[in-house]
Amino acid sequence: MTTRNASCGRPRCRAWIGPALAAVLAPALALASSHREAPAISNDPAADNTDLYAWVSPDHSKLWVIANWIPFQEPAGGPNFYKFSDDVRYEIHVTQGATSLTDAIVFRFEFKTQPVQHVDPANLSLPPGGGKEFFAQLAGAFAQTYTLTKIAADGSQTVLVQNGKVAPPRIGPRTQQAANQLGLAPFTSPTYDDAFAATFITPTTGVAGGRVFVGPRDDPFYADLGGIFDLGNLRPAGQAQDGLSGYNVHTIAMEIPVEQLTANGQRPTQPGNDALVGLWASSSRRATSVLMADGTTQTSGDFVQVSRLGLPLVNEALIGYQDKDKYNRTQPKDDVQNFGAYLLNPVVVRDAEAVGLYTQLGLDPKQFESNRTDIIDAINLKNVPTTGAHSIPLSATGDVLRVDLATDSAFPNGRAISPGTNKEQTDVVDAIFTLVLTEGQKPISDGVDHNDKTFLSDFPFLALPWQGFDEGHGKP
Repeated sequence: MTTRNASCGRPRCRAWIGPALAAVLAPALALASSHREAPAISNDPAADNTDLYAWVSPDHSKLWVIANWIPFQEPAGGPNFYKFSDDVRYEIHVTQGATSLTDAIVFRFEFKTQPVQHVDPANLSLPPGGGKEFFAQLAGAFAQTYTLTKIAADGSQTVLVQNGKVAPPRIGPRTQQAANQLGLAPFTSPTYDDAFAATFITPTTGVAGGRVFVGPRDDPFYADLGGIFDLGNLRPAGQAQDGLSGYNVHTIAMEIPVEQLTANGQRPTQPGNDALVGLWASSSRRATSVLMADGTTQTSGDFVQVSRLGLPLVNEALIGYQDKDKYNRTQPKDDVQNFGAYLLNPVVVRDAEAVGLYTQLGLDPKQFESNRTDIIDAINLKNVPTTGAHSIPLSATGDVLRVDLATDSAFPNGRAISPGTNKEQTDVVDAIFTLVLTEGQKPISDGVDHNDKTFLSDFPFLALPWQGFDEGHGKP
């Protein structure tokens, strides 16, 4: 047997730099929205956060949250297709107000996969011929369910979804049709279309208006990874290539009534500190896992956090390489103590200076190297939606995605996709690097400005996953 200790962190991998960074990327600039962003997590993709989105509905009655895991899913990667791990706790954390980053609410997702029965293929009640083992697998391994539990600050727990159904992988048209004809759950439709995927949207128990979707979707992030990881060898718009095109992620999407998120149970009407929530997502594993001789895994010990994500690109763009695993193991409430120097003195600025970026831009890098309180003000929404709207103390500063529930979302006040389009509301790659590298004085862009699929106009918003039969990046 093999024993693994889970107390190390785990990574992600996405990147965003811009045409002006064509000469920039040294190893410290090897970035990505959270797909392999740290050494340890790159070895544990099932626990790897990729992106977090959160924004209020136009009438401010609901908060939409989308958290993604498992980066770079090859749609044709069968016969063992991707799924959430039964051994990982996937959590979405919510803080309240401006003075504390302690969890006020945790939404915990735990998964269970139906065991595949070891049956003599000759005895399976399926049509004669080949493929019986494959269909036996379909009937078991992809019938995955989840439990969603809401955990309050006092530790009390409420089950919001019990035995919720996870949407299956989108393998291809022949498999979908044949499995449906055989009555194999969860392939209960002859076609894998939006209507079929919508059958996996589940209402929350005891929370009117709450809904959840869990399953694979198209990866909504976009960036020229090929150019970025070739030492910033980036191409202009029209030539840049989206390195995430044709890949899937696994998504947890939540539609939450705003009243469920506030301390007083009321919908806030005025922007300000009392209307703030902060969100971050995490993955945790048992401290010890043992691989048994029969191929099963036994776990024991406390759960240990191995991955986390709040704002896009914080670990990727601001945290030094030697501390990236530590970042994944720690919590936002300790970010100032652990990583405050990185936030105020971004290493990416010095890296960009070393390779001549600021010479190209005609800017003095010294003005961007230290005491970057403008970065702190931006992530703390100091001047959003109006000057001095929020006053978050340094002690409550950390990697959480802040949302003012009483005002329209616009990054960094939340992070929204634009329903019915192929774009995020804000190109966060361009926005973050423009802020960090030039304080907004000159724009930085990676040349990729849209997703490879159009987002839906309604919940769960992300487009259908690619299918292995004709995934988007393997065209002849």
